[in-house]
Amino acid sequence: MRVVSHTCSNTEIVCALGCADLLVGVDDHSDYPVEVVRNLPRIGPDLSVDVERVKELKPDLVISSLTVPGHEKIIEALEAAKLPLLVVEPVSLEDVYRDIERIAQALGVDQRGRDLVMRMRAQAADAAGLSASRPAILVEWWPKPVIVPGKRSWVSDMIAAVGATNPWSGRDCKSTPITDDEAISTAPDAVVLSWCGIEPDKVRPDIVRRREAWRHVPALVNEHIYRIPEAWMGRPGPRLIAGMRALRDIVVRLGA
Repeated sequence: MRVVSHTCSNTEIVCALGCADLLVGVDDHSDYPVEVVRNLPRIGPDLSVDVERVKELKPDLVISSLTVPGHEKIIEALEAAKLPLLVVEPVSLEDVYRDIERIAQALGVDQRGRDLVMRMRAQAADAAGLSASRPAILVEWWPKPVIVPGKRSWVSDMIAAVGATNPWSGRDCKSTPITDDEAISTAPDAVVLSWCGIEPDKVRPDIVRRREAWRHVPALVNEHIYRIPEAWMGRPGPRLIAGMRALRDIVVRLGA
């Protein structure tokens, strides 16, 4: 089987299922596992896929996602090209588990999918925590405007699982821009920077510290500003477990 993966998360799922050898092309942003993706043909950025290039790779299956605004147009173009397509759109941790099993089934490795999900569930349970205070954690996808995950985001499930709350878990959206007034009114105990597409060492906590309007927000007053790689938070696949562990460590620090 010849497989083309559109989006980092799908690439990582295919590899975690032991099917890296099936990949004949990935999007430009797929960067993990490095030893697998470094030499694979590229099909363009995830929001600007070269459909003709995908067709040239003669895939038996293209695995795509609706996780980012703009992916809809890519799906339409792939469908118009009559390419064999599997599209996932996870909005919860349960969706992520279900999609892993769907992808495994499409690749003919059903049992591997079930086994991977079982391992992830066990690891997620180990990372879970309880906190009497249930601190509020603001996860920042982007700094200007500040964009945060909403109700229809697996991140809300991750935060809840480690004993904290997402202040916008009641807002019916995948993600949403927020105003300074909204950030102030929710009084987050911690700010987690997980900027989309930005390497962790280039994420700048000083930008948050310089927000004059936020100066009385508990997270800034108490210096609880953290960085978690976007690869651990924004990619709905196996590495979300690393994100949960990092969130749990933050909750522990907040209770210290």
